[in-house]
Amino acid sequence: MMTQAIETIDIPGIKEVSDLGTGEDFEAAVIVFNCDCHTYQQVISLFCQIIPGMTPPHAFELAWQIDHRGSAIVFQGDIKSAETIGKKLAEGGLRVEVRY
Repeated sequence: MMTQAIETIDIPGIKEVSDLGTGEDFEAAVIVFNCDCHTYQQVISLFCQIIPGMTPPHAFELAWQIDHRGSAIVFQGDIKSAETIGKKLAEGGLRVEVRY
């Protein structure tokens, strides 16, 4: 029986990543709460103007969720972007919270 030597190779650029198990890979979330002072079209328009990558169909889904469930997370990302988006949505008259 022949024995073969096992060669170990060090692969550069690989690094171990720890996960705390939260499943969240973002720093902050922007939550919009229901109010009876805006139409769907107003909310959809604000979302599409302010939230990067927002599409009218997705904005409608979020507006429906806010109307029927009371709130929705409309953005998740870095703190600076979340604060900017939250501020602009609030300036548009929406009830907004940025959670860290």
